[in-house]
Amino acid sequence: MTTISTLILIGLVVGAIALGGVAGFLINQSMVDARRKAQNLKADHIISEAKEKAREVEIEAKANALKITQKSEDELNRRRAELSREDDRLQKRREELDVRLEKYEERELRLNKRQSSIDKRANEIDKLYEDIMEELQRVSEMTRDEAREILLEETEKEARADMARIIRQIESEAREKGNTRARELIADAIQRVASEKVAEVTTSLVNLPNEEMKGRIVGRNGRNIRTFEQISGVDVIVDDTPETVTVSCFDSVRREIARRSLQRLVLDGRIHPANIEKIVKEETERMDEDILEAGEQAVYDAGVAGLHVEILKKLGRLKFRTSYGQNQLAHAVETSKIASVIAAELGANVDVAKAGALLHDLGKAMDHNTEGTHAQIGAEFAARYGVNPKVVNIIASHHHEAEQESVEAVIAEAADAISGARPGARREDLEQYIKRLRALETIANNYKGVERSFAIQAGREVRIIVKPEEIDDVEANRMAKNIAQQIEETMQYPGQIRVTVIRESRATEYAK
Repeated sequence: MTTISTLILIGLVVGAIALGGVAGFLINQSMVDARRKAQNLKADHIISEAKEKAREVEIEAKANALKITQKSEDELNRRRAELSREDDRLQKRREELDVRLEKYEERELRLNKRQSSIDKRANEIDKLYEDIMEELQRVSEMTRDEAREILLEETEKEARADMARIIRQIESEAREKGNTRARELIADAIQRVASEKVAEVTTSLVNLPNEEMKGRIVGRNGRNIRTFEQISGVDVIVDDTPETVTVSCFDSVRREIARRSLQRLVLDGRIHPANIEKIVKEETERMDEDILEAGEQAVYDAGVAGLHVEILKKLGRLKFRTSYGQNQLAHAVETSKIASVIAAELGANVDVAKAGALLHDLGKAMDHNTEGTHAQIGAEFAARYGVNPKVVNIIASHHHEAEQESVEAVIAEAADAISGARPGARREDLEQYIKRLRALETIANNYKGVERSFAIQAGREVRIIVKPEEIDDVEANRMAKNIAQQIEETMQYPGQIRVTVIRESRATEYAK
């Protein structure tokens, strides 16, 4: 009984389980079907939305395509219209060119006909000219070349006569006006630039308090004087001149140092090698300071600024240089002031004229080891230290060793001549004076056709009398210029020299 009950119970449990499984399966299947239906509905909804969007995109694309097509057609129509108008213009231009070409062809035909007529007429004229020339040669009994020579000779005579007359007239007018204006400028410049000293002679004499001082200067066995000459680089001449010794040296600066040193030694009284060396060294240093101070003072007096210190040193050395007795530094300052006045009157560059005139003799401050003329080496030294190129040209050209590139160069040259030619500015010994006058007359007498020549006005003018049968008026003018140029190239002189060529024409006939 128990077994049967158990079996029944097991059967009931198994049946319940089987029934539960079937029920679960059915429930799950229904849930899966429900979920599938929901997904299908969602998918159908998404598909319908996608189709709707696709239709909208398609409609919009068709609308855009329609717009693009319409725009392309409008652009194409516009281009067709432009091409049509351009074609009309080209066609009209082609027709105009055709008409113009026809006119050109007609004009060319007319020109060809006219050219033929002109050529024919020219041939006739040439033949007529040849016939006339043959007839003229037959009548005059001269060939064409002979007639040309006679005509050229007559024309040359008339031209030379007219040329001489015009030259005399122009020179006369220029001399009248130029001399008047030049005298005014020079007089104004000289009056406005009044120098305190116009001439100066440097001295190398040292005065002694007594004759015994000479023995002390010489020293035992000449020890002191040998030491002094060796250190200072000068020659000390002790002669019979009472209470005086002479210092001699080609270098003016070195001579001045020696003179100052010797004066200090005489005043000090202690003359021996050690003291000599000390005083000469001190005076050398003091001289460098004095030279720079002299250069700075000269620049200040002339009103020139912006110069390098080395140029100031060289300029200061001119204080101890003279030319024909004229102090070169005073001459440079005076020349600068005169050039300033002339430049202001003529409307030139005053600063350039002043600077060029102040530095024009800068090369004279160089020592003897520097090769070249003072104008050349002065210009090179100034250019080396950044001086204005126009000022450098003034320095190089003030003796016509280079071409003058500006009116300021001419003004500086004139100011240099005025400063050197002022009364009492320079002196010259009798021997040099006579030598210069003879040289002037010799230069003039060496020219062909010169009868006599005279150097007058203290060598400021040379008058040359020529033979009129050998020298005509044109040749006289040329001779004056050539002689003046030769004097400039071969002689050294202060100021300027006037060259006058005199030709006297004489016509003599005899009544029979």
